[in-house]
Amino acid sequence: MNGAEAFIETLYACGVEVCFANPGTSEMQLVAAVDRQHGMRAILGLFEGVVTGAADGYGRMAEKPAVTLLHLGPGLGNGLANLHNARKAATPIINMVGDHATYHLHYDAPLTSDAVGVARPMSDWVRVSKSNRDLAQTGAEAFGVAMGGYPGRIATVIVPADHAWSEGSASVAPPVIAPAPQSPAAAIAAAAEALKSAEGPKCLFLGGRALREDALVQAGRIASATGCRLIAETFAARHQRGAGRVAVEKLPYFGEQAEAFLAEFKTLVFCGAEPPVSFFAYPGKPSWLSPEGAELVRLASLREDALAALTALADALDAPAEPALIQAPTTFPAEPGKLNSANLGAILAELLPEDAIVSDEGATQGGASMLMCAGAKRHDWLQLTGGSIGQGLPLAVGAAVACPDRKVIALHGDGGAMYTNQALWTMARENLDVTTIILNNGSYAILNIELMRVGVQNPGPKALSMLDLKNPAINWSQLSEGMGVPAVRVDTAEGFRDALTDALAHKGPRLIEALL
Repeated sequence: MNGAEAFIETLYACGVEVCFANPGTSEMQLVAAVDRQHGMRAILGLFEGVVTGAADGYGRMAEKPAVTLLHLGPGLGNGLANLHNARKAATPIINMVGDHATYHLHYDAPLTSDAVGVARPMSDWVRVSKSNRDLAQTGAEAFGVAMGGYPGRIATVIVPADHAWSEGSASVAPPVIAPAPQSPAAAIAAAAEALKSAEGPKCLFLGGRALREDALVQAGRIASATGCRLIAETFAARHQRGAGRVAVEKLPYFGEQAEAFLAEFKTLVFCGAEPPVSFFAYPGKPSWLSPEGAELVRLASLREDALAALTALADALDAPAEPALIQAPTTFPAEPGKLNSANLGAILAELLPEDAIVSDEGATQGGASMLMCAGAKRHDWLQLTGGSIGQGLPLAVGAAVACPDRKVIALHGDGGAMYTNQALWTMARENLDVTTIILNNGSYAILNIELMRVGVQNPGPKALSMLDLKNPAINWSQLSEGMGVPAVRVDTAEGFRDALTDALAHKGPRLIEALL
């Protein structure tokens, strides 16, 4: 084998089955190696941010890494924003990034860059292969990093072109993955004591893997035993929710609202999350959101086994077998007439299919949908963990590849969706079962709110023009049709209901442009 073939063979032996790719000249040997590995699926993205975002969505749902194929340092640079989101979500991803042949680097050709320097801020581990024979070993190590850093880490391999094309290499055996780190017994005992002895309101604050169904059952047992409230981090990588599952309250987004929400608690136990802080700093507003003087207890960090910790805590409390706080089915009236976020959310909650996956980058217009869907049929809700917009469409691509038998719904603001609209083309090319709902209000609406919150008084037309998307107005249905995804525009509740019913009845990509 050449180095590229040994590298790809090793990744496949580790269980890596999908390559999201946007390659260039230096990666052609890797392209050929993926082609020869018949068990590995290759999926093209027309922008690197689509590639990295899709790998994030895949990893969140498959719970194992896809591999990305990116062109040199600049190509990796184009994908960094969604790697930032993936790193915040603790998603397992392996990046393979081509580089110039080792003997070519000193000529400083136009695409020469510090690929390691580009990779490092958004990677948990970066390595440049040392030779063609070392390349396969590097791939095995990358898999070990991605899967060994519970729940997942980002590993980036820089592949010099001559290491890829040189013959004389061989694949290596997959690494042994250690079990997830466990919470210390002392932490479980401290959490149990805090919840048993606490005077006044108390909460169990959940994030990461603590928001999966099995972990939530244990959290519900703890709530039954102690009367604590269950609160989820504002932005979750994957929250399994819906009727019949344990219900969890969401921490509000705005810092002062979150501070007020938490103010009554005297005891807060954290599992899979750290004590919350405000998303941004604002003049005269809080950054640290936990109540002053409250007892803060860490049961399990993001990197410790949340299910095991919650189970051990429930058992230490002699909690009942059946959890409390089971979510009842709920419906909301959808007012007829002009479409708005409330009647859109009510209709989505009513029609949401069983076991759906929602990729949520709905921003200001999507909040009602998230709240109203809490009592809908069982589903997974994926959120914008790192705050770098342009995640929602690629995330839906990856989720649909990981779970081809489940309906995926991408709920997306119009401004953020323009960052990675090329994902629609990939949905069409791969015939992915994604229904995209573009919440089109012709504005970066959240920034109009933020402008006021940072204290800007009487913004002028120049400032407001930087937040406006109506000049010219973006026609999402035409854009979608141009990329091969059937689309419809609606501006009434009745029209949205008909469009969503039709989209959900068909297998394959559809787009609904909701004019709000």
